[in-house]
Amino acid sequence: MKIKEIQFKEDASRRIYLSYMKRIERMIRPLSKTDQTEVLLEFNSHIFEGLAHKHQKNEIVKLVDILEKLGNPEEVLKPLIADKKLEEATRTFNPIHLFKALALNISNGVSYFIFGILYLSLFGFVFLIYAKFNNPGGVGLYKKNNSFMALGKLNEGYLQNPNISEVLDSWFIPVMLLSIILSYLLITLLLKLKRSINKK
Repeated sequence: MKIKEIQFKEDASRRIYLSYMKRIERMIRPLSKTDQTEVLLEFNSHIFEGLAHKHQKNEIVKLVDILEKLGNPEEVLKPLIADKKLEEATRTFNPIHLFKALALNISNGVSYFIFGILYLSLFGFVFLIYAKFNNPGGVGLYKKNNSFMALGKLNEGYLQNPNISEVLDSWFIPVMLLSIILSYLLITLLLKLKRSINKK
């Protein structure tokens, strides 16, 4: 949806207005089209309403005052974009949106850094799947005398020990894939819960 441009009497006012709106557009590019339109409409309506008030000031002075009150888009929009991106990410479960949202929110607290680490740890499971393809006999979930010993790669010396056995065998890759999916869903649900608690 195209935002209706505000009409100005003075060309300088129009240029200032368009420059400000372009700065907003640059800032909100990471957002969905719907969210971009919503933000642009919000700012546009604030500017329009501010200009509608009958003051003795000329048009350009009024516009500059309004834009100063709205603030620098590069600063004002940062938290809004971070929050909207996080909302979109937790709604869609899209990993690309999630990483972008976490990158935008990393400065908003330690918890977002921890969530980033949790998501990155999922690559450990991916690495184990890759390692299992390259070394089927040396990578797995191992137990020694009926107790857990290791998840990953073992040296040849350990593999010769009769008390050590691989638990999953051919089920290793499906179990790792399932672990990735379940962990991803669980972490994302926790992130969604954290976001809803923050909103209250």
